[in-house]
Amino acid sequence: MNKSTKKIVIFDDDEDILSICVYILEEQDWEVHTFTNCNNIIERINDIKPDVILMDNWIPDEGGIIATQTLKKDAELQNIPVIYFSANSDIQILAEHAGADGYLAKPFDLEELDRVIGTVLVK
Repeated sequence: MNKSTKKIVIFDDDEDILSICVYILEEQDWEVHTFTNCNNIIERINDIKPDVILMDNWIPDEGGIIATQTLKKDAELQNIPVIYFSANSDIQILAEHAGADGYLAKPFDLEELDRVIGTVLVK
């Protein structure tokens, strides 16, 4: 193995968005893990230890806000950046309420996805 692969976890119940994100991010050498619900989120994230997490607002079962807050309360996982993404017009408020490190409004383009991931990885 040459350079270490960056890992990203995407929580979204929209299979189309997941497949687009997987395609884009794997092209950029990310190891992509996707989930269509946020159940057992602590165990899942502990198993993968990703560099960044993309979190949908409307993810079953608890929703993105509670899922993000759960991660941010966990001492071992709270430093993993969470990017909140949603088609909600008030996404910035939702992201702040959740305690996310950044946000991405849907629909988004490739440059925007790159930019937001880049800003949280620098932190």
